[in-house]
This record gives sequence, structure tokens and C-alpha cells, in this order.
Amino acid sequence: MRHTKQGDKNLFMETRLIKGGTIVDGTGRPSFKGHVLVEKDTITAVFQENDDLPIVENETDASGCIVSPGFVDMHSHSDWLIPHSWSRNLLKHSLEQGITTIVGGNCGFSPAPVTRESKVFLDNFLSRLLAEEPFDYQWHSMGEYLDCMEKNPPALNIAELVGHVALRYCAFGSGRTKLSSSALDKSLEMTRVSLDEGACGLSFGLGYDPGMYCDMDELEAFCRVAASAGKPVTVHMKALSKLSPVYPVTYMKPHNIRAIREMITIAEKTGVKLQLSHFIFVGRHSWHLADQGLELVDRAIDDGVDVMVDAFPYTCGNTTVNVVFPYWFLDSLPDGYSSFFKVLRLKLELEVGFRLVGFIYKDFRIMDAVTDAFRDLNGLNIVEVSKKWKTTPFKALLRLSRETNGDALMLFSAYSGDDSNQDVLEKVLSYDRCLFETDAILRRSGYPNPASMGTFPKILGTYVRDKNLFSMENAIMRMTSKSAERFSINDRGRIEPGMAADMVVFDPGTISDAADKDTGVPEKPAGIRYVFVNGKKMVHDGSFIDDGVSPGKILRA
Repeated sequence: MRHTKQGDKNLFMETRLIKGGTIVDGTGRPSFKGHVLVEKDTITAVFQENDDLPIVENETDASGCIVSPGFVDMHSHSDWLIPHSWSRNLLKHSLEQGITTIVGGNCGFSPAPVTRESKVFLDNFLSRLLAEEPFDYQWHSMGEYLDCMEKNPPALNIAELVGHVALRYCAFGSGRTKLSSSALDKSLEMTRVSLDEGACGLSFGLGYDPGMYCDMDELEAFCRVAASAGKPVTVHMKALSKLSPVYPVTYMKPHNIRAIREMITIAEKTGVKLQLSHFIFVGRHSWHLADQGLELVDRAIDDGVDVMVDAFPYTCGNTTVNVVFPYWFLDSLPDGYSSFFKVLRLKLELEVGFRLVGFIYKDFRIMDAVTDAFRDLNGLNIVEVSKKWKTTPFKALLRLSRETNGDALMLFSAYSGDDSNQDVLEKVLSYDRCLFETDAILRRSGYPNPASMGTFPKILGTYVRDKNLFSMENAIMRMTSKSAERFSINDRGRIEPGMAADMVVFDPGTISDAADKDTGVPEKPAGIRYVFVNGKKMVHDGSFIDDGVSPGKILRA
């Protein structure tokens, strides 16, 4: 290590001492008072409080603050923003809550690989949902996509999963039919290539079209490829509540427990590392199943399965308006909207289903109604919309789906709790094999998902400081080194010499998520002092530094 005392002005500008903070190094070890030396984009030394320090021109005062590794959002959809020139204005929300690395490509949806035919699907559905507008595609393979990102690096780091849906459309051109032998072979080969080219794992979106139509043999075949590459699979399961649109109504046992058991069985057979995405219990009558779900995970671990879960610290989550519709109705669209008998059957099924699951129409809030004619609906729940339209909540929901082509983005509540009861949410967050995520879709307009701004500050403020559910060291370990290790990101997540200089400096006494006191609309969090990405300060006194510099790196596994 080189300590510069005089001269060498360029190195002066690239050397920084973060001085006088309490270091929580990401390993789970006890915190200690100390200092961190950074040269260019790398941590080169960690000093104890009373060690002799080098003379460094550029110092950052961390007195009264915690210095931790940068947070890893291990379930993000912001990879769909990064290729767009305007993405910096949205990525600032991640940086301002301490996120320095995102893992994209989740829920089966990755921007690569693509073919000429599959771009049609991406442009007609995914691009509008996750990025608001289509890409100017300059890639086909996963490797080419990552190369393109390196030419125009983002403001933070990104690792990319390859999505089962993207692979399926590349190989087959449509989603709902069973893959032929040749199409399956083609998609499996594309999976191998994508993992070889740097994808950090494989993702499934089994609660969405076309994932909901896939049989277990197909999923097992994909998992064997990931297992051979030594990389994990992340899974949005087929069901997240006791009753779902995916399994037959006649299946009377809890659907979400069946979905967990199915994926664990596949992991047992294939040896793949299994990550159960957004481990939530949706609907008031599903909450009691949390103990059973966690017991299944514990039992699998005892049997040698490498399985972990992840969750966000809110009782709401973003998804599409069509997610509540059964597969038979989705399969009938768009004609189904105008069919008296199909609509009547749908109404009856939803009424029964909502009662059994424990949903009410007030649980469904519009994040982004997509069309200009409906922008005034953003932030309203479906009951409020129905009053505005002078109709019933069911008809309002159906009209919103029809007139937005199913693209309306919703914020659904009653996820593992509500404002008056968060016991289940806290139980999941306290589970030691639970990692933390935002699962947030960022938009340029509309009502924001609170997770997009406050996930990590809320964990550190509400659940560590205020409720003392787990220690600061444990929380930071799970949001840094454990998340990085899960995806073979080996140079981040710990404060120690040789690691990348991704760091967060925050005030443990004030860190928290925030919302407007009058409207409740989520806002920038409190308590984040500084955020560094590869040694470059990107947040100062809680605010994003928009100087045009993009120090993020593309992390190939």
C-alpha cells in the first residue's frame, strides 16, 4: 500500500480517508471505531480508532456515523431502466437509500437474450411495464447486453440474472404452450451460454404468464443447467397466497405452501441453490401460513438443500393489474372483456377468492395508470376509482385492465400484514436466512412504491434501532456480504483491504424511511450521509450528486 504525503496531485485526488466512524464491516463481527482508506476504487486499509493514520488530503468525517459496505438490492427491476439515457434521475432513489449494487433480471424477466421475434413480446409488454418505453436494442446475447452496459456504465453496479421468460420466448416465440423437445433444448443451451457469459444466475416468474403454464419437468431441466454452472435460481413462486389463479380452485390445500414445496423438491432433485423471491404471505387469510412456510425452508436446509428467502419491509408490493385474474380469463383476452358469461364467471370467482384470501378492493392502489387519460387516478385505490367512475369496484378493475391493456401498475396491500398487524412481516424479516430487497418498479410519474425509496433505511431504523428485532451487525451482513455471496459477487459486501470501495455512511440515530406528513407519499429517506460507489462519492448529505459521472461496474459472475 502506498501512503502519499506530498506531491503526486493526481493520487491525492484519488485517495480518501473516511475518518472517525463506527465500522460495521459486513461480516457480522462486532462493530468498532476506526477509519477506512480508499485509493481509487479500492479499500486499501482499515485502521483501528487509535492507529497512526496516513496524511491524506481528501478526508470524509464520519463522526457519530456508521460506516458500512454499500447495500446490495438482491431483487431489483431497475436493469430495465439502465439502457435509457434518463435513468439517472430514477436510479438516484436507490443511491439515496444506500444501494450501490443491484441484481437485475428477476421474476423471469431479463433484457437479454433476445431475438427479432422475442423483441415483439418485450416491446409489447415488458418494456412498457418495467421501463415505460422500448429499448433501442443493440444486443442479442447476454454477453452482448453486458458489453453494451460497460460502454455506457450506470451510476451504480449491476449484476444480471438470465430470465426464464426471455429464454422461453427466444426459443419458442410464444409462451403458453408446452415446449417441444427441440425448443427446450434450444432454450437450455441459451441458458448455458448466458451463464457462461456472466449472468449471475437464473430467474423464474411462475406467477406470471407464461411461467404459470410451465410444468415441473421443464423447471427441473432449467434448474439442472443452473446447478451445473454453480449458480442460483431465484423464483417468483406460482402462488403467494392460500388461494391463487394458478392452481385449480378444486385444490383445497394452501396454494402457496404447495408452490414452496414444489420448488424445494426441484432443488432437492437438482442440487441447485434456491432463492425464494419476495417471501410474502398475500391476503389476510394467508398470514397464518408463515410458520408453515418457514418450517418447510428449515426442513429443507436440514436435508441439505441450499435455500434462502428474501423480503421487503413493507406490507404492500408492486405488480400488474391483471395479476388477480385467473389463467383461463387471461387466456381469453381481449375477447373475454366483452363476453357476458366470462365476465360473470370472473366476478363470481374474484368475489369468492377475495373472501377466502382476505382481500378487499381498497387493498389495490394505482401506482401508474399508464394512459394519459387516466393519470388523475394515480394514487387512488380501486374503491376510490369506482366512486369517481360511478360504477362498482369490480367493473372499475375490469375497465382499468381493458383500457390499459393490462399494463396498469398497481400497489397491492395485505402482504404479510397491514398497518395494524405486522407480526408475520417481522417474523420473516427476522429469519436469519432472509435477505433484503426492494422488488420496486421505478417510474417517472405516478405514485411510488415506498420500497423504491426506503427499504434499507426502514430496516435499519424501524427494525434494528426502534424494535431491536436483530442487531445492526446482523442486518448489515444480510444486506451486504450475504447478498453478494449469494450471487458470486466476490469483491463487494465487506469493508476490508482489497474490496471495492462501495460504502455507506449513515447516522444510526436518525436513519429511517420517510413519507409526506399530509399525503403519505413516500419521500427521500433520512439519515443517509454519504454513499460511495467504487470510491466515487455519489450522495452527499443525503442527496444524489448529479455531476454526470457514472462509476458503476457491470459485475459478471
